[in-house]
Amino acid sequence: MINNIVPGQKTPSLTLDTLDNNKWSLESNFNRTKSMIIFYRGLHCPVCSDFLKLIDTQILDYKKSNTEVIAVSMDNKDKALKAKNDWNLTNLNLAYGLSEDKAREWNLYISNSIKEAESDVFCEPGLFVIKEDGSLYIVNTSNMPWARPDVSSLPAKLLFAEEKQYPVRGNK
Repeated sequence: MINNIVPGQKTPSLTLDTLDNNKWSLESNFNRTKSMIIFYRGLHCPVCSDFLKLIDTQILDYKKSNTEVIAVSMDNKDKALKAKNDWNLTNLNLAYGLSEDKAREWNLYISNSIKEAESDVFCEPGLFVIKEDGSLYIVNTSNMPWARPDVSSLPAKLLFAEEKQYPVRGNK
């Protein structure tokens, strides 16, 4: 996998269909808020369920850190809606229909199903925080479902980073 997304540099564009029948666009947040994009594996993933449930409880804290959060998978609308309902996600903006090409553009790992419940092809997890100017601030990707960042205190850390003007790291 070629790493063409570098912290401190502009990220690829991203426009997503959301379950509330809107279009979400990364570019529409520029000069307004930071954006946190969570790429998740899909309805079949119990680890995704636990991870997104935690994020769902933190949405107000992310807003305090001037960060808009959205989660997206390669699932279709029906599967995304089932995930939202089954996982009781009431605050998190959920999108669907991420293409494999777009997942690869964001340097996500791609997997083929190994069991019937999984989608034929899906992206592995990724978390990206993009600053108001469109540059990448934080990136965490994994090729396995259980290797994810600890987000329990991430909203507070984003506030700290903003207050202290903590620089982008890992950009060399």
